[in-house]
This record gives sequence, structure tokens and C-alpha cells, in this order.
Amino acid sequence: MPTDVTDAAAVAALRDRALALGGRIDVWFANEGVGAVGRFHEVPMEAHEQIIKTNLIGHMNSAHAVVPVFLRQGRGTFINMISLGGFAAMPFASAYSASKFALRGFSEVLNAELVGQPNIHVCDVYPAFIDTPGIGHAANYAGRKVTAPPPVFDSRKVADAVVRLAKRPRRTTTVGWVTNAARIGHFLAPDFTIGLVKRIVERSLSHATPIEPTSGNLFGPPAIAGGIDGGLRSPSQRRQGAMAAGIALAAGAGLLLLLRSRR
Repeated sequence: MPTDVTDAAAVAALRDRALALGGRIDVWFANEGVGAVGRFHEVPMEAHEQIIKTNLIGHMNSAHAVVPVFLRQGRGTFINMISLGGFAAMPFASAYSASKFALRGFSEVLNAELVGQPNIHVCDVYPAFIDTPGIGHAANYAGRKVTAPPPVFDSRKVADAVVRLAKRPRRTTTVGWVTNAARIGHFLAPDFTIGLVKRIVERSLSHATPIEPTSGNLFGPPAIAGGIDGGLRSPSQRRQGAMAAGIALAAGAGLLLLLRSRR
């Protein structure tokens, strides 16, 4: 059933259709998400607005539609797809990162309001960089072809995580060690972590192929077909991912030693 998640009435109609077919709703998976690459001031405000409407308001519309159903049933699981961008700021993706931080806060509020409802769960999923066509669907105002920096993880890992949550709900689930590294790094040394991410993104963009700006799938269907895999996990990228893991471990150990030496 085609549904505009930014339209509360359309989402409510989807809920009603699901209830008419099955009589109840056990799990609602809010997986909507769009993005734009570019410096904040170079991305049009209408693009920023559309990202917030989709990534935040879309999830809120879903929750607004289904939480009353869960309360009547006395049970249900609401799963939010967020991203590592909900833990650490993503330079050149300002509205995307803002929406993910806001979505994490929204989930916290829902969990707080549902205290005393032990069979109603709000679950968050925080994937790292995942091999899907999504990055090719994004709006791009940077003038450079964007790809995900290694390591890039198999999208099936995310699907498996969502299925596990449907069976055994838990509040927070991360997919890919990069998310945990960003989460811990941002907590212990936010300036260092943000600076490192900025340098990685700038370096990637500086070596990327020039392209014309595009609004991607913000206001219409994407030019690139959808699918499970995005073709981002070449053998060389897998090797780079292994190297990145080693570097991250070494950097983490060095950071811990530095923090201890300052106590």
C-alpha cells in the first residue's frame, strides 16, 4: 500500500488497512529515511525541511497511528530505524544527523511515557554504514559522487537484527562495530571524534568523481533502482575495512591511555 509517511492521515489509513486485514498489529517497523550531502549552507532549505519531515515527522506519524492500538491491545513493538548518526554528528549531512539525534530523543520520550506497559516496547536500531542502494538515492549538493567509507556492512545483518527485535524486544541495538566506536568516541572525546569524521568525509569527497547536483529521492522516486545490495563491498573495500578496524582499536587504546594519563 503506497503511503506518504509525511502525511499523518495516509499513515493512519495504512494502520486501518493493517487492522482490517489482520485484526491486530504486533510489530510496526518505521524504516523511512532520506538524506542530502553537502555543507549546511549549500543545501537548499526545502531539502533540509523534507529530510526532517521524512526522518522525524514520518516516524512520529507512525507512532501516533500505532501506539493507541498497542495500548488497546496491551502489547506491541514499535521499531525505529535510526543510524550511527544518532550518536555522532555527521558533517556534510546536517539535516540527516539532526533528524537522527531528534529521533533518538523521541524514542526516549515514548519509552518514558510507556513506563508501566511492560508488553509495549519501543526499540531503536543504529546501523553503521550499510551496503544498500540508499546512498545513491540521496540528494547531493556537494558536487562529488558519494560512497560510504569502509567498513561497509551487509544489509542482511540489519534485517536479522530487526527480526530478532520483533521476537525479543530490547531498547537499543547497534549493527556494526563502527556504531559502538562512534558512540563511545563521541562520549569520551567529542571534539576528536567529530574532527576525525570530518577529515574522513572531506578526504573521500576530495577524491570523488565530480557530478551535477541532484535532489535524489527527496521529492520523487529515485533514478537508481532499489534492492538489497548497493555494490559497495568490493574486495578492496573489505580489506580497507579490516585495516580501519585495526586502526580504530589502536586509536581507542591510545585514547584510553591519554585519558588515564590526564587523571
